Amino acid sequence: MATLATTPGPGGTPARPRRTESDRPRRDRSRAGASRLEPWVYLLPAAAILIGLLGYPLYQLVITSFYDYRQANVTGGAPLEFLGLGNYAQLLGDSTFWTVLANTTIFAAGCVVATLLLGSALAVLATRVTRWVRSVLFLAALGAWATPAMTGSAVWLFLFDPTLGLVNKTLVNMGLTGFAGHSWTGEKWPAFALVGAEVVWCSFPFVMVTVYAGILAIPHEVVEAARLDGASMPRIARSIMAPMLRPIVIIVTIQSIIWDFKVFTQIYVMTNGGGIGGQNLVLNVYSYQQAFAANLYGLGSAIGVVMTLLLLGITLVYLRALRRSGEVL
Repeated sequence: MATLATTPGPGGTPARPRRTESDRPRRDRSRAGASRLEPWVYLLPAAAILIGLLGYPLYQLVITSFYDYRQANVTGGAPLEFLGLGNYAQLLGDSTFWTVLANTTIFAAGCVVATLLLGSALAVLATRVTRWVRSVLFLAALGAWATPAMTGSAVWLFLFDPTLGLVNKTLVNMGLTGFAGHSWTGEKWPAFALVGAEVVWCSFPFVMVTVYAGILAIPHEVVEAARLDGASMPRIARSIMAPMLRPIVIIVTIQSIIWDFKVFTQIYVMTNGGGIGGQNLVLNVYSYQQAFAANLYGLGSAIGVVMTLLLLGITLVYLRALRRSGEVL
């Protein structure tokens, strides 16, 4: 228990109690508790908005996935049939789903790696060029970033058109006559590569700008001290800059995984709905086909729930691994 010490005041009047050293642990615990609650107070407004905008749609998505929900149920012509986990059992037993999941994973992984490499390389380049060249580079990159996905997909599709595309004409004029009338979307992996290039073109500016800002935030004195100690630039980049940039790289990596895993517009537009025989289907397009083309809204919702769980799982595993290694708190 805390003890109070009193000292006589002037004229023998009792003085106000004076706290002793035993009260310090209590005050420290109170301050520590307030410090732990402070971040949550700042997060509450954003959390309230996110829950309001995403909570109810996600709730409806989960509920719909438990029913055999079709067009007749939308119009009220038939009662809803509760399936429980029936849609999920049907989905997990379908070989097409596993093929589409593999396509999505490989496609997203390739896009993430290419986006990070290109964006980081251009961020480093931006620190090495003059101000005028850097301004042109950022203007071009932000123009690509601001281009809507539908517009960018249509432009890339026109550039690689078999008969009118600039790419095929240029290759033929260079003597590569085999590219006359060549279709870049007729085969599975060339089509994925073309769509992936368009996705990277739209995504790398975010990585470039973020990593560039992180490079500028590195204290100049630290780099200069390493140079005075005789460290080479590759050694400085590996031992000093990379650890300081790691939290930023974590953020852009998670963002890229989420964006590239749920690509829809580019695949749907550039492969005409998933390619020949569905060879270029990804989970988002597959969910759209099941929900709106086949009118199986319950099955389409189940695919959406599986996608959400996969993305949450990937993010949590990644953050947990980084926490164990001491990269994040």
